[in-house]
Amino acid sequence: MRWRSVVLGLLLLRLGLQALLALLPALARGLCLHPRLPCPGPRPPALPGPPAGAADRGARLWGAAAGGDEYERRYSGAFPPQLRARLRDAARGMFVFGYDSYMEHAFPRDELDPLHCRGRGPDRRDPSNLNINDVLGNYSLTLIDALDTLAVMGNSSEFQKAVKLVIDTVSFDKDSTVQVFEATIRVLGSLLSAHIIITDTKQPFGDMTIKDYDNELLHLAHDLAVRLLPAFENTKTGIPYPRVNLKKGVPPDSHNETCTAGAGSLLVEFGILSRLLGDSTFEWVARRAVKALWSLRSNNTGLLGNVVNIQTGHWVGKQSGLGAGSDSFYEYLLKSYILFGEKEDLDMFNSAYQNIQNHLRRGEACNEGEGDPPLYVNVNMYTGQLMNTWIDSLQAFFPGLQVLIGDVEDAICLHAFYYAIWKRYGALPERYNWQLQAPDVPFYPLRPELVESTYLLYQATKNPFYLHVGMDILQSLEKYTKAKCGYATLHHVVEKTKEDRMESFFLSETCKYLYLLFDEENPVHRSGNRFMFTTEGHVVSVDGRFRSSLWEDILPAGEDSLRAKPSELRAANFSSNCNRVPDERRYLLPLKSNYMRQIDRMVGLI
Repeated sequence: MRWRSVVLGLLLLRLGLQALLALLPALARGLCLHPRLPCPGPRPPALPGPPAGAADRGARLWGAAAGGDEYERRYSGAFPPQLRARLRDAARGMFVFGYDSYMEHAFPRDELDPLHCRGRGPDRRDPSNLNINDVLGNYSLTLIDALDTLAVMGNSSEFQKAVKLVIDTVSFDKDSTVQVFEATIRVLGSLLSAHIIITDTKQPFGDMTIKDYDNELLHLAHDLAVRLLPAFENTKTGIPYPRVNLKKGVPPDSHNETCTAGAGSLLVEFGILSRLLGDSTFEWVARRAVKALWSLRSNNTGLLGNVVNIQTGHWVGKQSGLGAGSDSFYEYLLKSYILFGEKEDLDMFNSAYQNIQNHLRRGEACNEGEGDPPLYVNVNMYTGQLMNTWIDSLQAFFPGLQVLIGDVEDAICLHAFYYAIWKRYGALPERYNWQLQAPDVPFYPLRPELVESTYLLYQATKNPFYLHVGMDILQSLEKYTKAKCGYATLHHVVEKTKEDRMESFFLSETCKYLYLLFDEENPVHRSGNRFMFTTEGHVVSVDGRFRSSLWEDILPAGEDSLRAKPSELRAANFSSNCNRVPDERRYLLPLKSNYMRQIDRMVGLI
């Protein structure tokens, strides 16, 4: 009888263990014990979701399992408008705290040191400190760079006060040696943007007019551009020197090497200035530089390198990629076309984009099939062979550019890769080694590129997934970068140590794109295709006065085939197609959860 009792006891024990194993998945979800996936945060209050039947239809079409998985529960479904309004206000509050801290502790110096609550200007003791001196020119950089953000956020009183401060206190007659590219995109671009906002007869952002305004910002922009022109002189290729002294011109010890983005991303600002003034000089020199770089591309691959000798045209840096040294060159080929309508810009962009797809893109088709997710790598410009195994944070701009040309599906996949890195570290390291799954250069200077692409993808798809992404980014910035007087660069994304610097683009771009992501009713969104952002995030209007020139040395009269038609402009911009996104795609993940999980695994997140 005893052996029967033992057998019965073992049988009961086995049945009990089987029952417990069957319950474990449910217990793990309820107690957040899943070993490989992040725990979902608190669910927002339930609100009316998609149109009747849309989510169900989407689930069937998208292959979603009943009840969804961790990704679907966290990201899909409607995003409560109350939460969105709170996040909009939080983004505004982030900007206000940084801006007010700068004005209180740093103005009239160029930047704010947020840890010690003091201002920062050029490093006069060490002229070789290019990380500082390329950017800081002793001209109240942060104030100038933030002007149009004040307008976009509807703060007319502070915008008017800031403009008057710039008019009354800023001068470019300085013994400062600055990088032509940085002075152009941060200072010249912001002055032009603010001037356009002030003189806009429709005043879409509220009353941003300045009493007795006499084009002072345009005159300042003109003065700065004239001081930058010596960079284009005495160069055999037409490609400009990288730096000028605002008083003395090109320094006698100036290097003859410059990067592709630095020399080839001046056309938007210089072109706007030329067309506002009716003076072809500025657009002509910027366009000549673009054409010179374009003529130096490889005959084999069609790719450009990242560093070139301005006298010989020899490529010193043969790396072709989408990050530092190259990024905005491609961006401005397309945006110059959108703004000015010159067909040669579009032709160059289309050719460059095709070459990028042919030689830089790795991985398989996204959201379908087998294989690795797509990734754009750094290759040799002549052979297309892989040069290294890292990407940099500046490349996160590229999904936003893909949105502008309508390549939304590829943009969705590439964006998911950078977002996965953000989820792992709460920031984007300056360089990330995708083979080692670790940062190569671990600092994060509050860059905006991922936020920019998130914003543009939301505008294109209206998928609430990107609102969740924006919320993650905003919360990470608040948690890891907020300092005593503003927001600080992360010295190390793993250790979360801080550096005492708040770069001006944090206010001009990062805060602006976060705010616009959550501000559905902003005038930028109610204007159709009327506005475009420069590479520094400055708002410029897309209108007829920029799509016609008064000179023949750039576009000969009568060559109608070289000028884009209005219909071509609408096709190139993304906004006109936003309403065509099917309802079922708006309330599901833009990327299937199994592919999202694959990308998370690719960066070592799970």
